[in-house]
Amino acid sequence: MAFRKQPAGNFTILYFASASSHTKRESEHIPAPLKASDLFDALEKRYPGMKQKVLNSCALTVNLAYVDLEDEKDKETVINEGDEVGIIPPVSSG
Repeated sequence: MAFRKQPAGNFTILYFASASSHTKRESEHIPAPLKASDLFDALEKRYPGMKQKVLNSCALTVNLAYVDLEDEKDKETVINEGDEVGIIPPVSSG
């Protein structure tokens, strides 16, 4: 993956597996700050259908730490300028 330098006032979002397939991107920069609980709605606006097809079953990381959007405390996590967010769909084994 080749990443562009992050513009000021943004965070980087990394898409893996089906998230990358749905967005047709490996990464992009999104304006910060943004509450983690608002991220999926923002991505749904950019990529219609993404919530149902990808986001409802994926893991979310902010700076390599998992964020559980079902947890009231984690919902309040703010994604700040310079942060790195990962959208990680479930992995199946064979």
